[in-house]
Amino acid sequence: MRSVKIILCILITSVCAPAQSVSSPAPAQSPIQALAKAKRIVIAVSTVLDGKGHVLHNTRIVIEGSKIVALDPKAGPVDYDLRGLTVLPGWIDAHVHITWSFGKDGKNAGSGETTPEAAYRAASNAWLTLMAGFTTVQSVGSPTDVPLREAIAKGTLPGPRLLTAVEPLTGRGDRTGTPDEIRAYVRKQKEAGADLIKIFASQSIRQGGGMTLSQEQLNAACDEAKKQGLRTLVHAYKGAVRAATLAGCTEIEHGTMASDDDLKLMAEKGTYLDPQAGLVIENYLLNKEKYLGTPGYTAEGFAAMEKVLSLNHELVQRASKIPGLKIVFGTDAVAGAHGRNAEEFIDRVRDGGVDPMAAMVSANSSGAEAMGLADQIGSVAPGLQADIIALEGDPLKDITAVRRVVFVMKGGVVYKNAARGAIPVYAGVQP
Repeated sequence: MRSVKIILCILITSVCAPAQSVSSPAPAQSPIQALAKAKRIVIAVSTVLDGKGHVLHNTRIVIEGSKIVALDPKAGPVDYDLRGLTVLPGWIDAHVHITWSFGKDGKNAGSGETTPEAAYRAASNAWLTLMAGFTTVQSVGSPTDVPLREAIAKGTLPGPRLLTAVEPLTGRGDRTGTPDEIRAYVRKQKEAGADLIKIFASQSIRQGGGMTLSQEQLNAACDEAKKQGLRTLVHAYKGAVRAATLAGCTEIEHGTMASDDDLKLMAEKGTYLDPQAGLVIENYLLNKEKYLGTPGYTAEGFAAMEKVLSLNHELVQRASKIPGLKIVFGTDAVAGAHGRNAEEFIDRVRDGGVDPMAAMVSANSSGAEAMGLADQIGSVAPGLQADIIALEGDPLKDITAVRRVVFVMKGGVVYKNAARGAIPVYAGVQP
């Protein structure tokens, strides 16, 4: 952790500068912070998916500072002309591991590496994710997320808005601890700066996905998180899905082998579901040699994953038909998947039978609602953050358009403008 902070200090010197005396001038703003307070911006658009399931036509988005202040078809002058493109709110990925990368040996380095090279790779992962159109992500399970989150929030590194679970609560049966010890662990994560609590209530699917926490332990974890004002994301398969729902946890991750009755209970309780239709398994199989032999990844585990892919497709197919079930978009992006997050949209629509508009909404207003941020992000509407992306093509007609992100704005700052005829933009600084 200390090594990561040191190398981030090298990358972002303004964060690590000596403390200023009272008589010293205020430290200079980063270029990104300065641009967030720039003049009024007007974007001309012909097609907008507003993030809530509606399509707007032929209007202009007016931005002041970091927020949208109006949708006015007569506003001007126009700063960015995005007519002919599909415009929508920046996507939200509810489940990534943004500091995971492949090490110098080409093998999976996991979540614990704290070398300078690991910090550089984490910064690269953040940049790639932002360039893919994801302006907010939840990274669920590494203390090395924290300095990256802080650097992005201060505007000294470009990347998506980042929420982190810091260290997850890993179920190990009785060895996990008593309910009181689990409550203390939750409080410890809050003190460490966690935005949410990640809970492993099941084994990895590579090991069969069996339940690893008792109902009493889950009850304690999710109840204590609520008392601390934190949400809970529960890694759960099979019976752990129902147990986590009954415990009042916020969101179920994966959910493979949940029954229809389990899914109906989730809908009844208002529990969010974050299933993965393909990207995470496809990424593991694509990078098999880079994972094989590293902790947790065996030949037997890969054989299990090959069988699970069809089960994931089947879960998404069933879940999308459950009335009232709240489904959000999460990729479980690990090493090899950062910047390819949008492939999960294609998997959901092509293999899971999800309606394309529902897929978009899952990564916009539904994701924002699940994070408790619906009043800040997830829709193109006055008063919300100016997180705006544009695609070449229409994802409602051709879901592969999600691969063609040509414009990215986060908080009123343009990080990417590759639309035809556009002036290049680099790291939020226009030439």
